[in-house]
Amino acid sequence: MPRTLDAKMMYMLLLSLLMAGAVFLAAYGLGTLLLDRIYMSPESVAARQAEIYSDFSRYVKANRVSGSDENAVANWPGNDEYTTILIYRDEDLPTMGVSPSLGGAAYSNANRLQYASEYGRLYSMRFADGIYHIAIGDSSQVREDTLNRILAVILGAVAFLAVMLWYVRRLTRRVIRLSREADVIGDGDLEAPITLQGVDELSQLAREVDSMRHSVIARMSGERKAWEANSELITAISHDIRTPMTALIGYLDLLNEDGFQNPERSKRFANSAYQKAMELKDLTDELFRYFLVFGRAQLEMNKEELDGRLLLEQLLGEAQFDLSDAGFHIQRQDFEGECSICADPLYLKRVLDNLVSNLKKYADKSQPVVFLTQLQEGVLSVCLSNTVRRDLNLVESTKIGLRTCEKIMQAMDGSFTVQKDDTHYAATFSLPVLK
Repeated sequence: MPRTLDAKMMYMLLLSLLMAGAVFLAAYGLGTLLLDRIYMSPESVAARQAEIYSDFSRYVKANRVSGSDENAVANWPGNDEYTTILIYRDEDLPTMGVSPSLGGAAYSNANRLQYASEYGRLYSMRFADGIYHIAIGDSSQVREDTLNRILAVILGAVAFLAVMLWYVRRLTRRVIRLSREADVIGDGDLEAPITLQGVDELSQLAREVDSMRHSVIARMSGERKAWEANSELITAISHDIRTPMTALIGYLDLLNEDGFQNPERSKRFANSAYQKAMELKDLTDELFRYFLVFGRAQLEMNKEELDGRLLLEQLLGEAQFDLSDAGFHIQRQDFEGECSICADPLYLKRVLDNLVSNLKKYADKSQPVVFLTQLQEGVLSVCLSNTVRRDLNLVESTKIGLRTCEKIMQAMDGSFTVQKDDTHYAATFSLPVLK
């Protein structure tokens, strides 16, 4: 079957022409058969000749027409293009023939036997000047055959139009149905289905409308999830900010009440207030980094081709120095081989900075922190694992840093995953290796 509307239209035109031809042949053949069996039967022909004879005889008798009066014979009212009357005496040569196709009365050189074989029975008729013989010719079957052909053409045209109108109506119903379904979706009912059938342009349009519907649903779902995530984030941030803020205000109130009369106690209060202020600073820094990343639909990255080993040597070296300075013991295992990656080094450093910040807050300093890099199946991965401190809540309050890391790695065509249990925590980010 054709797969485009143009091809289908040509196919239906050809089918309609074939149908019209078949109807024409069937109708014309049936009409011809009926003409031969009914209209041209010997009984019908004899009856028509008898009627012509009676009509002509009445005319001759009423007007006293003589057999040799050409004008009077030609003026017979029953004379038409399908009726021929030949008039002659008993001699071998005819006297006169009357035929409109010959322009009225005309003479012929044929003998009696020739006319008898052509026109059939010879009739005797009394004219004003004596007895004559007439031969009656009836060619009205030509008229009936013409009418039969016209009727067959009309039926064929009707069949052609019927097939084409059926196909056009079918296309129109599909367009109307697609229009109504699009109107329902336009009114806000995104769950309303789109009818998909066929492989032509209308079907492709229906699939595109349905794809657009699914895209809108997916986008709205993503926006809803983002709104819910932001709401949860704001709630968590408000709670996390309120806790150190309350403690900070309390320490400052104590300092304000006692003044600085007890230097040791004042120093302890000031130190505690400083720690709470630093906690607030860390939270606001994380919040700033989160909105810096998630506040944009697309991150503006300057990705470039880099040597994977040299890049990780620099980034992990800085992270190792920072953690060692904070009192952590680092165990490091590097991958073997060489590779190149496409990444933005500044954003990649931001990922590591978030992970190092989490390690400082939640890792147990008495246990080593492991840096593990691997090159497997065209993927370069970096895993930072640690033991969780026992005196902390195991659930991170906001996970702002982790969300930031995940989006950054996705923007660089990489991945970011976290694995944890009651005692251990591991964060892994990966990038594809350039071939």
